[in-house]
Parts: sequence; C-alpha cells; structure tokens
Amino acid sequence: MEYTLKDYQVGAVRDVLRNLERARDSYRRYDARSQFSLAATTGAGKTVMAAAVIEALFFGNDEFDFAADPGAVVLWFSDDPSLNEQSRARIKAAASELDFRLQVVSNTFAEESFRPGLVYFLNTQKLAKGSKLVKGVFEETEQEEEDPARLPGMENRPDTAQTSIYDTITNTIANPDLTLYFVLDEAHRGMGTRSSDRSTIVQRLINGQGPVPSMPIVFGISATVERFEAAMKGSKDRDALPSVLVDSALVQASGLLKDDIALSIPAEKGSFDTVLLTRAVEKIRASSDAWADYAVAQGDHEAVQPLLVVQLDDKPSQEVLVRALDTIYDAWPDLPFDAVANVFGDHEGRAHPDLSVGRHLVPYVEPQRVQEDKHIRVLLAKNAISTGWDCPRAEVLVSFRPAKNPTHITQLLGRMMRTPLARRISGNELLNSVDCLLPRFDRKTATDVAQLLMRGATSKDGEDGDDAGGGQGRRVLFDPIALHPNNAIDQGVWDCFAALPSVTIPKKNVKPIRRLTALATALSKDQLVDEAVSQAHAHLHAVLDGRAIQYKEKLAAAREDVLTMEGEEIRGRVGGGLSYKAFAVSADPRAIEDYYRASARVLSPALCSTYVDHLVGDDGDEDDLLEAHIVVASLGRVPEIAQAVEDEADALAKTWLTQSRVARKGLSDERQAEYDVLEAMSTTPDPVALVVPTVTQTDTKVRHADGSEEDLPVFDMHLMSMDDGKVPMHFSSRWEVEVLQAESARAGFQGWYRNPDRATKDSLAIAYKDELGDWRALRPDFLFFGTSHDGRVVADLVDPHGHHLSDALPKLRGLADFAERFAADFRRIESVAETGGKLRVLDITKASVRQVIREAQSAKALYESDLASDY
Repeated sequence: MEYTLKDYQVGAVRDVLRNLERARDSYRRYDARSQFSLAATTGAGKTVMAAAVIEALFFGNDEFDFAADPGAVVLWFSDDPSLNEQSRARIKAAASELDFRLQVVSNTFAEESFRPGLVYFLNTQKLAKGSKLVKGVFEETEQEEEDPARLPGMENRPDTAQTSIYDTITNTIANPDLTLYFVLDEAHRGMGTRSSDRSTIVQRLINGQGPVPSMPIVFGISATVERFEAAMKGSKDRDALPSVLVDSALVQASGLLKDDIALSIPAEKGSFDTVLLTRAVEKIRASSDAWADYAVAQGDHEAVQPLLVVQLDDKPSQEVLVRALDTIYDAWPDLPFDAVANVFGDHEGRAHPDLSVGRHLVPYVEPQRVQEDKHIRVLLAKNAISTGWDCPRAEVLVSFRPAKNPTHITQLLGRMMRTPLARRISGNELLNSVDCLLPRFDRKTATDVAQLLMRGATSKDGEDGDDAGGGQGRRVLFDPIALHPNNAIDQGVWDCFAALPSVTIPKKNVKPIRRLTALATALSKDQLVDEAVSQAHAHLHAVLDGRAIQYKEKLAAAREDVLTMEGEEIRGRVGGGLSYKAFAVSADPRAIEDYYRASARVLSPALCSTYVDHLVGDDGDEDDLLEAHIVVASLGRVPEIAQAVEDEADALAKTWLTQSRVARKGLSDERQAEYDVLEAMSTTPDPVALVVPTVTQTDTKVRHADGSEEDLPVFDMHLMSMDDGKVPMHFSSRWEVEVLQAESARAGFQGWYRNPDRATKDSLAIAYKDELGDWRALRPDFLFFGTSHDGRVVADLVDPHGHHLSDALPKLRGLADFAERFAADFRRIESVAETGGKLRVLDITKASVRQVIREAQSAKALYESDLASDY
C-alpha cells in the first residue's frame, strides 16, 4: 500500500478479509454463496480500504495473516461510469501494485473468461438494453422485452464478438480454478426493496437469471448499506456474513473529515439569492487567503485552492445563470475567466456540454476531475456531485435548491467533508470547516438538516444517496463567529496551558515493533535521531540474543517443532482392529520458510530480516543463512520472547517520543501529523502535549427544534474570545453554569477554557476503559486558571458529570488513573455532580479518594459519602 492505513481502516480491512476467507472456503467446499457489506461514513476512505483488501487477495498479507487467492477475480460494479473511473484512480493511487491489474470493461470487451489477478470495472449503463456490450446481431425477442426477470440481451452476442459479457461471467464462475468476487460500490443505489418494483439490473446480476449463475461472493460498499442488506435478504441460498461497520467517531477523530459545518440562512422572508452568493464569494476568498497564509507559515510552495460550489435547480434559466455569474465576478473581480466550470449531467443532446451564459463560457468538467483541476475555483452543479463524488478542496456551498427538499443538501454536504490535506489543521477551526449558504431554506428546515448532519442518519424518504456524511464529534453551526486569543488573558496562562498533559487513547491490535520501525524511519528522515532504524533494530537484536539464552529450553523445544513434523500412522485390517504407529520426518526448506514467515508476522518482516543478517554476519554462507532462518522461525514460536521484544520496542518508542517532543514542535504540521499517528499507536495512555488554539469558532444563537432562536449568553475571561473579550457559550446543564460562576469568583482567577469535546490537539483527553474493557476518551468540561499563593499560574481541572449516567464510574476511574500520574501538573482535579439537590465534589488528587473510586460499585454512592464535600 502507498498509504498508511488509519487504525480504524486496519480493523475494517482485517474484518473484511476474515469474511472473504470464510466466504471463499464455503464456496469452494460447499458451493455456498455469501454476501456482506462494509459500511463507513463518507470520507472514511472506503476505496482505500477496498484497495488494501484487493491487494491482499492477489498477493496475500502477512500482517493480516491472509493467504493470497491465486484464482481471485474482482468484478467492481457501480451504476455510474464516472464513479467507476474515480474509484479506479483511487485504487491505483493507494496500491501501485494494482496499477496494471485495473481493467475497464469497454463496449468491445470480448474475453471468454475474466483473468485471475485482475480487477474489472463495469457499470449499469453497459448492461442496459441497446448497449454495445450486450446488443446482439438479432433484435431482442418480444418475450425478452416483456420478461422483467431477464438480463437485457443475455441471449444475444455483441455485434462483433463470439461471446457476451454474460458468457464471460458464466465461464468465470464455472471455472473451478477461479473465484469471482463481486464488489458493489455505492451499494445502496439501485437496490429498491418494494415488492412491486421490477428487479434492477444489479439485483438480477447478483442473483443470476436463466443460464447466468448467481455471483459467488458479493461485497457491498457504501455509507448507507441498509437498503442493500434488506434487498439481499430476499436472495435465496445466500449466506449473510457479519457486516463490517466503521465507527464514525473514529473517522472523525482521524482528521480525515472536517469538524464543523457552518450554515447561513436568511433571518427573514424575501429574495436573498444574490446577497448570500456574494457572501459565499467573500467566504471563499477569505478561505483562499487563509490557506495561502498557512502555506507560507508551513514553508509549502503550493497552497490549497478552495472551491466554491453553486448548486442550482434542475432547469436553471439563462436569467438565473447570468445573474449568478455576474454576482460572482462582481464580488471577485480578479477571478480568471477559466476558473468557472459546470458539472451538469444533462447536456440536452449538445455535442459539447459547455455552457454559454451571457458573455461567459462555462466549460463542462467531469465530476471526478474537479479535485485535480485546481484552476477551477467555482463549480456550477445540479445533482452530478450528490453521490459518489467528493472534492476535499470544496469548502463553500451555495444551494438554490428549495427548502422543501433538504435531502439534496445533506447528500452534497456528505461529499464535501474530506479535509483538503487529509489531516486536521491543529488549532485552526476555520480551516477545518465547510460553509453552506442556503438562501431558500427556512429556519425549521435548516434545523432539521443540522440534526441530520449531526447524527449522520439516513433520510426519512430513503432516496438514493441518502448519506448525510455525519459523524460523532462534528458540529453544525449557524452563522458562526471567529474567536481569537483573548487579549485580557495573561501570557502566563497560555504558558501554563501549553505545559498541561493530555494522553493518547490506546488502540487495539497495535504492533509495537512495526510502530518502532516506523517511528525510527520518521526520526531519521527529520534528522532527529541519527540512524534510528539501525539503532532500533540493534537494540531489539540484543533483546533477542538475551531472551534466547533466558528461554533456551523453550527455544530448543520450538526448534525441534520447526525441524521435525510428527504424525501418527493408522493401519487397519479387514475384519481386524486398528493399529497406531507414531512417526517423525525432517522438515524440508519450504516448511522451514513457512515457519519463518509465521515468525515474521509476529516479530515483523523488517526485524526478522535484519536479525538474520545479524546472525549470519559478513562472512556467512548458505548453511549459515539456513541456520539463521531456523533460529528466527524458532524464536517466533516462544510467546515469552515475542512479548519481551514487543515490550522493549514499546519502551524505546516512548523514550524517543519523549526525547524528541520539543524538537518536533519545530517541524511542519505535515511532519508533526505523522508523529501524531505514531503517538496514537500506543498500548497504554501515553502523555502528549496540548496545542494552543489560534482560531476557533462558535455560534451566537441557540436554535430550537421548531426553528425559533435566541441569543446565547456571553461570558468574560475565556481564553478564546470575540474582539470585545466576550464569548457566546451554550451549556447543556445549569451545573456547568454554576461551576463557572463559582470558579470565576475565586481569588486569583485568571481565565477559563471550555475543553472541546472532540479529538483535536487543543482538547485535553483522559483515557478510561468502558464496561466492555475498550479504551475511550473523557474530555473534561473545564480548565480554570488562577494564581497560587506563591504567585505562579496554576491550572484546575473541573468536570461536572451526572452520576446517573452509565459511564460515570468508568470515567471516575480514568480520572483517578490520570490524577495518579499528573496530579503535580494541576492544583486541583475535581469531579462535580448533583445529588440530593446539592452539588457535591470529589477531590481526585487525594490518594484515599482514588483508592475508593477503584473499588466502588456506585458513582452516586461516592458523591453521597463522606469522601465528597459540598461544592
């Protein structure tokens, strides 16, 4: 893979491969058909995950312990040729080894069978009646036209070919040496489930009709796969394997998706099309300047070129188009005349789909090309980009769709949510947001859209493309304002903030040895540690040498297992009994290599390779090389040795991350982002530094479900504020307000910070284990700053939290573990809850309180006990 998979992507790929292995085994053993789906929010990198899966199918993958399928054939299917082309380009970029294995099924395709090790791209249009791929030399029979259960043209042949696409599919499935994997991209499309519906082409292709057999293994990919799964339930004799579901909170935390959606809607009735379009141009120009400044600060030669998307009705008049373009150019006088393009899908029979709008020529561009054609700064669109398209540099949207159809907005926004640099911009919320201006929406409709986007749910009407692209940790803001560092806050407070510890949230399936190698590579690249890879492996070589002596008896037994294969011979005589005789045979070089590869999966291929060199030395011969492979194969079979190496790798990685912490702050954001990923690959909660925010944004009003609104209250002395030093703030409970008022009134109060409730680098995180034993993040509500008795600026961590909530006790335990390690960095660490009509507080800096918390069975009982005091 050309890309390093995110943690959630690794988990999803592992689960998909497990399903495929199970499906392949069932098909080959019992001719059983299977289906399952991969569901992940828009922007999660579903195509990248699919590329990793296909690469493993063709070549195998040691990390996932997955053997290659030499007869694997992948048929990639969607209902849109441009979507197929975009998917093909992404797979090629993600997995270079697949480059020449990606074949588009053209209209003249005429192979008798698909070939193993190739991915074939096919779309619905090429299977429609009259298309060249299925059109025969004879006209379709009347019976064929009237029979909805038949695939178009399946009894005929293409005009110039001996076989049709259906013959190719049939021959491929019939070949016992081949396994056809059917990948359905955007799997929710074309999967209508009402019984009165005619079966769609894709359903008939999956289920088989007439002489065309059903697909052996079906793998659906989409953000919303409910319709796909409902339709597949009607498939006879097909096993439904477990769906692979990607947690949207993990996607949001990864930084691949923008954090905020800002909605602008008129506050009164009237025609505001040009007003908001002008505002949109101002926003895209401001975004362009912000990205240019960021590029200069980072030393980048090329800045992000943000895109303005203007979504129009299905049949916009010349008057509407002229007014829109005139407004855009009036507000952006230096916009080049070739910077506006259209992606209108309906060309009305024109040979050239370019638009002539007054004195402007607006060329047509294929949707999948918009991202790379960076000279395009304004895009006129209808529905061509609502599904299957995304453009990470699209940052501002104006929609002239009517308010009665919010589904179009949610569809399009779901396609605009990728971050331009595939990472979050630390401390700058404006560069992590998308603006949506809706001149024809009323407040009630906009509130509904906001709720839909926040929860990432499907639309009620179930239209195709109903992915909202939502995810936990995302905010929907109405006409937000920017906040900057508060001039009233003393510099000592900011210094104190920057020194506060946060921690990583441990991940599942972390491989410490691979992590150390990746970290060493990065440190060497940035010249922070000389020859770090060699140092790391030399350190682990010494560990292997030492543990080989420590566990020499277990290692000798493992060596015997590697060098011999033991079995039992059973003899039987007609009319007599059975006799048993044990036997042992020496392993051949191939068997030894199999054991070696198994060790490489445990100890990592890179470490095993360098350890072999360490054992063989410069003067070694073939016998020495074989002996070294036997040693490595044996080492990987002793669990104590493998665990010791992992522990040492983890310890060295932590040491280097700690030692390089200050030096890494001088690197570019792009390089720091790589270390963020490596820090996050932790097996325990490891300390990381907070990032001081530079620009944030917030709402000024609260919107209610009925569309009404009211001004948010404003507060003083927040670290981030408006120009007047105040900040609007919405609190979900009165406890929070009472805590803020009480802390603000304390002697020496210097300021406060509302800790963001999402995975940003300016949010203090505390790790805790939930009731299932999985690691989660607690992000306490408040950080307060004040002056201690000796004049130093100190920090207080105060977290109001309901004791009645199911996560109350696990979070208290996480807070106790955090305080055990970092109490010296805070003056106070307290948890506040209301019980009996009073606010009660637990002082987590006290060892006696932490001990009782760890043994407690009820959070409520803790606050009601003598351990707590009135707040």
